Amino acid sequence: MEKNLKLIYMGTPEFAVAPLKALITNGYRVEAVVTAPDKPAGRGQRMQSSPVKSYAQSVGLPLFQPYFLKDPQFIAQLENLTPDIILVVAFRLIPPEIWKLTRIGAINLHASLLPDYRGAAPIQRAIMNGETITGITTFFIDEGIDKGKIILQEVIPIGETETAGSLHFKMMQQGAELVLKTLDTIARGNYQLKDQGKLICEKKLNLHYAPKISKEDCKIIWHNSAKNIFNQIRALNPHPGADTLLMAPDQTAQILKVYYATPIFEPLGTITPGSINTDGKSFLQVACGDGFIELTEIQLSGKKRMDIASFLRGFKLDNRWTLI
Repeated sequence: MEKNLKLIYMGTPEFAVAPLKALITNGYRVEAVVTAPDKPAGRGQRMQSSPVKSYAQSVGLPLFQPYFLKDPQFIAQLENLTPDIILVVAFRLIPPEIWKLTRIGAINLHASLLPDYRGAAPIQRAIMNGETITGITTFFIDEGIDKGKIILQEVIPIGETETAGSLHFKMMQQGAELVLKTLDTIARGNYQLKDQGKLICEKKLNLHYAPKISKEDCKIIWHNSAKNIFNQIRALNPHPGADTLLMAPDQTAQILKVYYATPIFEPLGTITPGSINTDGKSFLQVACGDGFIELTEIQLSGKKRMDIASFLRGFKLDNRWTLI
């Protein structure tokens, strides 16, 4: 029965491809796909399609790329499709003019255990805050941002060395399965919606929020604890990367991005945070608020990402240098 539901799918990045692919592979009726317009990217500023568009074209799905979701012509086109459900995965805020078009409702897949970590960057924020558990949620879209009634949820553990990239991949795969389970649940009618407001009151939840990652979030503050810096580095790998300034003895500086590192919990003594300890060949440790961070994969501005031994072979560094 659920496979007869008329679906419109909305999504843009790689995270949204797996659920769409699962729908097509399992024979669901996807009437159309809505994704972001092509945009210039890279040094040559060539027009680039979204991952969702590329997949939709590969399987011959009708495609819309509106600049404005409230465009009356676009809304009329969706209305003519008479959708039962609109599925939204990693897309823009959907206006009421769209989600009210459906017979059943618009469903969003969110990368957290709502109501916790509402917002644009739940994967990164959970790791940055040192969480050990997160999850995925499907819910009906309403006027609030990530505040609609919950349909289904699944818990996902966060490993001690988990990065945003590895957690993203796990969530993408499990998210595809949860979308299928959600459609089956709705078609069978054997579910009870959970009101997020009631959950907050009943469980007295202390909520975290997940705003978009800013430039300030990326800057490493070496006076912070080793644990906090380690979490920050993991949370920003692979994009946009945690960054710091590599300061030479002559006070010239270059931007250095850190992608992998290991915390070392040892007393600092009189060592100043940001000071470097290196043999110039195989290791590079940086003093922080309560220990050290050993850098293992980095990228100097204008250069390729590389492991620390490769970096030190081509870049003469000693303990007079600092990171700020």
